[in-house]
Amino acid sequence: MAEKRKPAPGESALWRAVTRDVRPIKREPAVSADADEAEKPGPARKKAPAPTTPAASVRKAAAPPRAAPAITHGRAAGVDRRTLDRLRRGQLAIEAEIDLHGHYRESAHRALSAFILGQAETGRRCVRVVTGTGFTREGGGVLRDAVPRWLNEAPLREHVLAFSHARPDDGGAGALYVLLRRRRARRQ
Repeated sequence: MAEKRKPAPGESALWRAVTRDVRPIKREPAVSADADEAEKPGPARKKAPAPTTPAASVRKAAAPPRAAPAITHGRAAGVDRRTLDRLRRGQLAIEAEIDLHGHYRESAHRALSAFILGQAETGRRCVRVVTGTGFTREGGGVLRDAVPRWLNEAPLREHVLAFSHARPDDGGAGALYVLLRRRRARRQ
């Protein structure tokens, strides 16, 4: 057993200064609804036995389904590094494209959803989404900010694996490469 360390001269003074105002918590006895009965001596009450059925002993609160981690530009869980690097460099073949220039926010959201869901259904793997850089604010346009958020929301998130800004000759910061999940063959 290790020997107890003696506090240094300054440590003892510091501890006393810190604990000077500390007072013990006074615990008051719990008051039951039937106080008269609590004062009467009598046999101790036993707790009712817990249910012993298998269902009752196994029953637990159902955990909510885990949400997929959010995707950010060029980073995604569940995608190997080589594929992400190829996506960022624009080395994956672009199989389809949608240009959202001229759309308002609501119509762009509808168009993007229909596009991504349709491309995922047909088995396409890599698509380009052109948002434009925008000029209404310092940080960029409305669609440029909204599209990454929409790609992280249901129902699109279950089809999107990753996205990244496009290369300058493919639209730069005003376009995204989007990597879609492989479509699995359905068992019959």
